[in-house]
Order: sequence, then structure tokens, then C-alpha cells
Amino acid sequence: MKIAIITDTHFGARNDNQNFSDFFFKFYDEVFFPTLVENGITTCIHMGDVMDRRKYVSYKTATDFRKGFINRFKELNIDLHITVGNHDTYYKNTSEVNSMEELAGYGTIYTGPKVVDFDGTPILLMPWINANNYDESMNALKTAKSDILMGHLEIAGFAMTGQGMVSANGWDKEQFKRFETVFSGHFHHKNDDGQIYYLGTPYELFWNDCDDPKGFHIFDTATRELERIVNPNTIFKKIYYDDSQSDYSKHDVEKYRDHYVKVIVVNKKDLYTFDKFTDKLLRADCHEVKIIEDFSELDASNVSDDIVENTEDTITLLDKYIDELDITLSKDRLKTTMKSLYNEAQDLEL
Repeated sequence: MKIAIITDTHFGARNDNQNFSDFFFKFYDEVFFPTLVENGITTCIHMGDVMDRRKYVSYKTATDFRKGFINRFKELNIDLHITVGNHDTYYKNTSEVNSMEELAGYGTIYTGPKVVDFDGTPILLMPWINANNYDESMNALKTAKSDILMGHLEIAGFAMTGQGMVSANGWDKEQFKRFETVFSGHFHHKNDDGQIYYLGTPYELFWNDCDDPKGFHIFDTATRELERIVNPNTIFKKIYYDDSQSDYSKHDVEKYRDHYVKVIVVNKKDLYTFDKFTDKLLRADCHEVKIIEDFSELDASNVSDDIVENTEDTITLLDKYIDELDITLSKDRLKTTMKSLYNEAQDLEL
């Protein structure tokens, strides 16, 4: 039996921006559902964070979610299983109030752990662990008659983004050592250690997703093989402009249509050529074009030694500040939180 696995769809992300909404549903219309039909797949597991916002959803997002996602499963008669993620719950200490039970209207919703038999293969489905389902979850991890776990987990030691930012918080991976394979949502970058697999988002959501391949997976219960279906669609593009290396008068700008673009100027010797290129780019129907100048004239050789030696990046300064705080909280956890907020703030420069 082949099962489709998708996670962290985050419907409603980017403040219902229509550009992103169109981008998301292009994936479902052109990649996801056609692949399921082509492969005769009749079962899908969503591993959490179906929605983006915990507290509310707009009518627009609710309508798009129902018509463009949920109704497609119903029309194709695909059995849908959803493990509730942390973004799907209203409260942080319980999943009793969650967006899936309010909005989905189709499929089986899991707010607590449960072993489900898929064509003779028992799989432990594990939603986000919180205070309300903690005891039940811990018992399932120890006693569930399954060697495969799929859910929405926060496990320390795995990369959260394509930039390699590793989570210092979460469950110790030893907690899951008795399972042959663990598949999880929550972290948006696909990475694994050979036993625990974070499958990543199906599409780009933020700038830190740029150049980080996205998609979904098909799991074969008979062979235990996991196949990745890569989403060919992107919405972020970076151009490293260097006219000493490339002829930009011949640069094809059509590939940037319907994209957010950053032009990072590495070397700009011919101002006229640069102006012609940027003008052509601005007329290419991009969603947005940002030009980031390279201040190469501020070479270290032109800056006094004491300034160079004492200059620190933002993250280093934050870490040092936290180290000096007189608090009883976990400083490592606070550092990770601040790094996440810092990265998110950078991503939101759209």
C-alpha cells in the first residue's frame, strides 16, 4: 500500500497574500493531487500544522482550504488522516479546541496518539504533545505495537531551516529509539539522521526557504521505501549580480515572472548595463524586486583594526546579552527562541 504524506501546509500564511495563495494552490492543482491520482493513492496522512494561525482564520483562507484542499480528497475518495500540530490548536496546553475539528469536516482528526492499521502495517500517529495528552503520549511511545511513528514532534538536534539552524530544544531522540522509523512535521527543512526524518514543507513560505527543495512524500508500507516528490514551483529567487563574470544584456528575466526577487550586487562596473538589466527585470511581472547593494568599498583594509576586531553580528550580540542576564530560565532555550525570532523578522521583509 502506498500512502501520501504531507505536512506543514500552513494555510493562511503570509497574511492571505493572494500571490502566495495562488502559489500554494498551483502545487495542489499541478503536482500534489495529480500525483496521487496517477499513482492510485487512496490514503493520505497529514502530519500537522495544516493551518498557519492558532487563534483565528479569515473567511478567504477557510474557503480556499475547504474548496481547494479538503473537498479534493472527498471528490477523489482519498482517506485522510490528520495529526493536529501546534499551529492547529487554540490553547498551548490542550488540543481540545483545534482548527481541524472546526474546519475540515472530512477525514479522521487525531488529538491524541493512536495506532492505525494501514493494510497490515500498524503506524503510531502522534499529534503535538502537550500537557493534556502528555501521559497518553508517553505511554504510547513505550507500549504502542508499531515500529513506525508519524506525527508532529519537536526533537532536538535537527535542522529547522535550510540555513542549518539546529534546534537545541525538544525531545531527546533517545525517546524514540525503539521505533524503526520516525516521520515528523514541525521543522520546515527536510533532514534526517537515518532513523528520524523531518519531511519539510511542500512549498516555500519565507526567504529562508529559497534554494531549499520542497515537496511531499509517498511511503510504501510493503517495502518501507520513502519516495520524495519535489515541488518544481518556487516563489523566491536570488540574483548575485556580477558584471565582471556575466553578460546581463543576454540574461533571461522571464524565469522571474511571478517571483519575489532579490538582486544582490556583488560587482557593478557598468552602471548603464546595470540600469538596463534592472529596468528589464522590473518589467518582467515579478511580484517584487529588491536590490541589495554590495558595499565592497567598505573593505576591512580601510577600516581601523579596533573596529574590525570588536565588530560582532546580531546573533553573537544577542547570545552575549543573554549570557549576562541574571535569570533562572534556560539560556540555551532563550537563545534559540531569539534566533528564531531574528530569522523570522528577516523573512518578513517582504
